[in-house]
Amino acid sequence: MVTKIEEAELSRLESQVDNGGGGAWDFLCLVRKLKVRRSDKVLKHGLSILNDPKKRSALGPDEWTLYEQVAIAAMDCQSTEVAKDCIKILQKRFPDSKRVGRLEGLFLEAKGSLSEAETAYTSFLEESPFDQVVQKRKIAIAKAGGKIIKAIELINKYLETFMADHDAWRELAEIYVSLQMYKQAAFCYEELILSQPMNPLYHLTYADVLYTIGGLENLQMAKKYYASTIKLTGGKNQRALFGVCLCTSAIAQLSKGRNKEDKDGTDLQSLAATALEKDYKQRAPDKLQLLTCALKSLRVSS
Repeated sequence: MVTKIEEAELSRLESQVDNGGGGAWDFLCLVRKLKVRRSDKVLKHGLSILNDPKKRSALGPDEWTLYEQVAIAAMDCQSTEVAKDCIKILQKRFPDSKRVGRLEGLFLEAKGSLSEAETAYTSFLEESPFDQVVQKRKIAIAKAGGKIIKAIELINKYLETFMADHDAWRELAEIYVSLQMYKQAAFCYEELILSQPMNPLYHLTYADVLYTIGGLENLQMAKKYYASTIKLTGGKNQRALFGVCLCTSAIAQLSKGRNKEDKDGTDLQSLAATALEKDYKQRAPDKLQLLTCALKSLRVSS
């Protein structure tokens, strides 16, 4: 996560370099450090250094890091010839480098040669089966080729080794949701909540999935996770507030008011409705009447 201070420093350096004030290398280093994409600027300012023998030699060992950075930026910008030239130089300098091998695979992807890239990655993994980057590239190729089931298999296999990769769990959950495989998606969100219990997004999406699955038990659980989202966001998440109202109404219809917990839940529904009306009054007063009517239809009698 890039902080506001880091973002401000990056913008300052970018503006300085663009206006001829120097500092290109500092800018390129900061882009790498923050892991942000400024591909067009990296390509432009990186080449200005690499094409100047004095500036390039002054980098020392960092010269090769810059070649790699420019190669990736060139692929992003579809400047395949530039990328090809950078990779050739790196291949000559590091003929057996796995890092350069990954770049070769990325270059094949950039050219649209997905089948060749997949073959290259498969061969690469035979020697280095635990390479995270290459495994993820294989997943990306499967998704790009529309092979969603294969992508699911690859992500599940990847997670057998790298269980703490939050991005992989989230990607798998989103694929399951897109395929309406909600029970499988729910399992993924449970894993995400266990690993990052203070992230309100995971509570919210888990609640959405449970609400979609339906049934009394799932609705009761969904309401709890909508409530935890409200707590984690200081009561400012409209989707969670709506979720509480919807769940309470649906639970009342299924349990016919016999469940004491659901009777107590009407208080939470009332608080959520009040918070929504207050928010709409401030942000969208023209839609307040429509909201009030909708909430009235969901209200459960005490």
